[in-house]
Amino acid sequence: MADDRPPVLCGLPPILDEHVRTLILGSFPSPASLAAQHYYAHRQNQFWRLLAALLDEPLGEIDYPAKQVALLRARIGVWDVYRQCRRVGALDAAIESPEFNDFSLLRAVAPQLRCVCFNGQTAGRLAGWFRQAGYATVVLPSSSPAYTLAFERKLAAWRAAGLGRRLAGGV
Repeated sequence: MADDRPPVLCGLPPILDEHVRTLILGSFPSPASLAAQHYYAHRQNQFWRLLAALLDEPLGEIDYPAKQVALLRARIGVWDVYRQCRRVGALDAAIESPEFNDFSLLRAVAPQLRCVCFNGQTAGRLAGWFRQAGYATVVLPSSSPAYTLAFERKLAAWRAAGLGRRLAGGV
């Protein structure tokens, strides 16, 4: 009998090092991000535009390796809550059979981590676990184009959450 379920998809490795103080967690990479092996690769996703404004960095004009360096310089990491799942399309609502990343490794890999921000409500479902683990948590409006809040309002919410150089511990 044929298996009609969507294929198992594997997520991306984290952007993370021992200096990260703030971690932004999404749910799972979009098909565009998986194909590019690049977080938030879909051109309509506002993630890089939001962080460019918050960090005063030209993130929209630089390549992916340089984006990673800029984030780590600002002591910001990026990862997803799900290690793998089944999904057709890009919507979080279509995620099936998700498996979480192993966050128990964070204390060893990122010992300076203090705050975990969630890029949207799906990722934000894990906020309680991270609070119990001793981290400050913030659920942010999703940078996804499927979340139709105006860019300026998203930016205001991300800024109000303290994202940027101050919270990240950068200069």
